[in-house]
Amino acid sequence: MGRKLLFFDIDGTLWDFDNVIPGSTVEAIREAQANGHLCFINSGRSRCFIRHPALFAVGFDGIVSGCGTMIEYRDEVVLYHTLPVDYVEWVLEVVRKHSFRPILEGRYHLYFDDEDFKDDKFGAKIIEELGDDRLTIADHWGQWEISKLSCATKPWAHEACQKELGDDFDFMIHESTIVEMAPKGFSKASGIERLCEILAVDIADTVCFGDSVNDLSMLQAAGTAVVMGNGMDEVKKIADFVTKDLHDEGIPYAMKELKLI
Repeated sequence: MGRKLLFFDIDGTLWDFDNVIPGSTVEAIREAQANGHLCFINSGRSRCFIRHPALFAVGFDGIVSGCGTMIEYRDEVVLYHTLPVDYVEWVLEVVRKHSFRPILEGRYHLYFDDEDFKDDKFGAKIIEELGDDRLTIADHWGQWEISKLSCATKPWAHEACQKELGDDFDFMIHESTIVEMAPKGFSKASGIERLCEILAVDIADTVCFGDSVNDLSMLQAAGTAVVMGNGMDEVKKIADFVTKDLHDEGIPYAMKELKLI
């Protein structure tokens, strides 16, 4: 078998909400690399929110982060896209008008205001993991360096906001109260396409592992789309292979079935 590029979502694919990566998953990824395949994280998370030691201990060949807005290959940054500060000011005005509570996502920091997420479980998780690298929007006004944003919102607010910003952003609705906004032209799929160009690999020779709606673009672009057993039903519909759950050796099982290991 020729060399393949393997791409892995983080949340719900590599690890669970408690940041636990099964040991069998780590072993399978390393075995795939030993067989000549290249393995990459491919996440909607911006780069500053990909820092956990357990992820780096795996030994990935690179990282696609922020829905394709930043790409690293063997410690070299090969692509990095940011949004102009004055444009972000206008976007903040629009999303807040529609009752969105924004999180600005960048290479070095995440920005959100305390009053927006004071009783929020995910907000508390960010603060715990990022520490001083989580900054407030208000206290650092106009100093942001970001590539994308996510927002907590009300179900009734999606459509009106999307009408105003839909030409500039792709809206990924994770659930009725969570919306991820990636700039047009950037996605997990665009990250894969760019790496295939750089490494002179046919996109047909890619295998992607995911579980949720923000994985749809990369799964649809991939040569082979693998969806975790714990994944969303709507995502499973487009899978080439539905594997077992994350904690039931889902990744090793799929790799064996696909003869990657």
